[in-house]
Amino acid sequence: MRTFYRFIVYHPKLILVFFALLAALSAVCFPMVGVNYDMNDYLPEDSPSTVAIDVMSEEFDGGIPNARVMLRGVSIAEALRYKDMLAAVEGVTDVLWLDDSTDVSIPLSALDPDLVETYYKDGNALMTLTIEEENVVDTVDTVRAVIGEENAMSGAAVSTAVATTSTVTEIPLIAAFAVVFTFLVLLLTTQSWLEPVIVLGSIGVAVLINSGSNIIFGTISFVTNAAGAVLQLAVSLDYGVFLQHRFEDCRKEQPDIREALIDALCASTSSILSSGLTTVIGFIALCIMRFGIGSDLGLALAKGVAISLIVTFVFTPSLIMMTYRLNDRLRHRSFVPSFNRLGHLTLKMMIPLTVLFLLVVPPARVASNSNSYYFGSSKIFGLDTQLGSDTAQIEEAFGKQDTYVLLVPRGNFALEKTLSNALQELDEVTSIISYVDTAGAQIPVSYLEESERELLLSDRYSRMVLTVDADYEGEATSSLVQEIRSLAQLCYPDSWLLAGEGVSTYDLMDTITEDMGKVNAVSIGAVFLVLLLSMKSLLLPFLLVLSIEAAIWLNTACPFVTGTTVFYISYLIITSVQLGATVDYAILFTEHYTQCRKTMSKRDAIVDVIENCTVSVLSSGSVLTCVGYLLGGFSSHGILSQLGTFLGRGTLCSLAIVLFVLPGLLFLLDGPIRLTTLHAGFCPAKGPKEPHDALPEQAGKTGEAQGEEPPAPADATPPAHRRRRSDAAPPRPKPERRSPHHPEKGT
Repeated sequence: MRTFYRFIVYHPKLILVFFALLAALSAVCFPMVGVNYDMNDYLPEDSPSTVAIDVMSEEFDGGIPNARVMLRGVSIAEALRYKDMLAAVEGVTDVLWLDDSTDVSIPLSALDPDLVETYYKDGNALMTLTIEEENVVDTVDTVRAVIGEENAMSGAAVSTAVATTSTVTEIPLIAAFAVVFTFLVLLLTTQSWLEPVIVLGSIGVAVLINSGSNIIFGTISFVTNAAGAVLQLAVSLDYGVFLQHRFEDCRKEQPDIREALIDALCASTSSILSSGLTTVIGFIALCIMRFGIGSDLGLALAKGVAISLIVTFVFTPSLIMMTYRLNDRLRHRSFVPSFNRLGHLTLKMMIPLTVLFLLVVPPARVASNSNSYYFGSSKIFGLDTQLGSDTAQIEEAFGKQDTYVLLVPRGNFALEKTLSNALQELDEVTSIISYVDTAGAQIPVSYLEESERELLLSDRYSRMVLTVDADYEGEATSSLVQEIRSLAQLCYPDSWLLAGEGVSTYDLMDTITEDMGKVNAVSIGAVFLVLLLSMKSLLLPFLLVLSIEAAIWLNTACPFVTGTTVFYISYLIITSVQLGATVDYAILFTEHYTQCRKTMSKRDAIVDVIENCTVSVLSSGSVLTCVGYLLGGFSSHGILSQLGTFLGRGTLCSLAIVLFVLPGLLFLLDGPIRLTTLHAGFCPAKGPKEPHDALPEQAGKTGEAQGEEPPAPADATPPAHRRRRSDAAPPRPKPERRSPHHPEKGT
């Protein structure tokens, strides 16, 4: 590695030019990356509803109805005129209304009242539209212009259009606030006015390259598009900071700037790579999901962290070499306060807090698994948005409706009529549009108008369009989908196909609930294995994973306590993202503790850890918290907003446990940790146990008499982080406090 780093350090201009060209290329590619806002497109290809949609698109010109339009205060004649105008909109392939099910020239009083009220009620007309996905935003905007603001529209196509428009405006705003906040944090926690620019510049290059390289996927999900860049910023912030401060340390011992930077790169490689590896694992775990959004987000973020690591070891050293003189001139005093008092406070509080932690975690685990969930996209926009308000108005006037499409083999019209009659017996089915219901089983196909024939019949299939009085998801909807599938299976064994938003949501629920156990098992197991190999300890990986998993349970238990329904996708993603993004905090504390224990008592080690690691953890954690709450506060998309809130609150939970609970666990289990860690080298503890309420200074004065911390051999060289607290020791000038961003992690 030293040879490689020597090339980097001695050719900074070449490296900077290469990355400038790469960033420029990525900037060109970035606008070409498509964004998909339809969750149903990420269902497994072999799921029943996905197969049905694919076959339907091959057999019929019109797709599945995906929008509803309510026209207020219109007559039958006015409603028909609106229908013609809507059918003429480019991108609208089909419009269904009352006249497709019955003859509207007959007085309404003579028609089936249940059928009429499905489409026309109290002077309001409800039409169902099929909108093409290719240009959904422009089509929805045109439909809105046709019906006017006083009327309402809802449905999956409308939701996709609104999500596309709102995300395009919201995400740049979120990213801008995140960058500003990160810059302010770096100004406070570094000792040069230029260092935040170097760090953010490096991260910016990594984010741009990652965003542009997403073109290899062709299209990314709306979750990846919204959260990918800001998550990459938050989780990779420390890499450049660690390198920068290791470089400052090496300069004190090596006067040659290039050699000092090479030493810094060699010394920091292990710690930065181990930190990045655990983060990558958390994201890679998402790739085992059968639900495509998981692998989409996981691959993009894992690639992003890998690119951040490459930028840290290649681009950042070159940037440091080109700017170190200016960086030296722009130094300022440290704005970071000492956390020594916090260390003493934690020492006093850690036992009660650890006991409280052990009492709270089991019920939090139960509550975390007891949430109510939304699985589809029907609830992603709240009542404070136009789409949410329109949806509520339509449901208030006509109830909760959905449209299913059932394909059955063409030819046996008598059997098709039997199936239609059985379906109409279901209370939730309010109308059926099919060949046998429109023309009748005895009417020759040639008698049917061509437009109706193409809508209902293909060379292989008959199409039945069912209007159902059911929500897009829920227990009642799941039961209805199962009943319809059972009736179809009875009449046409293994040769029918059913599609619709409620059907896709049912399949989505089955898919992502199966994913949950696999994702958790892989992410926890992989992180545990990495920690086991890196720490060479049996107990420490268990404590670290338990700490972060407990933070996840506390985070995801909050919706249960507040009675909030959770989007299952957000819940599923955060369980892996929070583990991968925040386990670094626990690793940092634990590795520093084990290093300190080689020369200090466990009490002194706890204080040293708090004093020297807190700022590093808080700076990274505050950025991740800010990013989460910005996404939660600014995004009108329910899934993204809830994911952001989970991320912000989850980071706070992880920080609280790492700062106040993990020290207690390390203290109480110090003996077992020593016994289960290979070559631990802890200071031996002999004699009676120190009283837990003794101050660290007092403990240091009495420790030698008790035999807890015998003096080191005369030829032993105390490590840089050792702090002796003995009255017998001669007074020494206070050493310069190490940078909080570089607590000798992993060394």
